[in-house]
Amino acid sequence: MSNSVPISIEVVRGVAAHEGVDPLDLEPPLHEVVDTDALEALVRSTRDSGVTVEFTYCGARVRIDESGAVEVTPPSSDSEGSAAVE
Repeated sequence: MSNSVPISIEVVRGVAAHEGVDPLDLEPPLHEVVDTDALEALVRSTRDSGVTVEFTYCGARVRIDESGAVEVTPPSSDSEGSAAVE
C-alpha cells in the first residue's frame, strides 16, 4: 500500500475490481458501512503489531493486514456480515 493513498481508497478499488464494477458504482458507499476515518487511524496505528482488520463490504471479504495490504476475496460462510478486529 502506498502511504499517500488512503486505505479507504485502496479498499474501494479492491472491492470494485473484485466485483468488476467502477468504484463509483459500489452501493452503499464505503463510508456508510465503515467509519473510514477510524479505519485509517486503526490501520496506521497498528503497523507491525500483528493486528488484522476484516469486514464484509458489497459481497466481498476485505482483509487489511498489519502492513496495510488490502486483500479482497469472496466472503466465507462464517464471516458473512461480520466486522472483526483480530
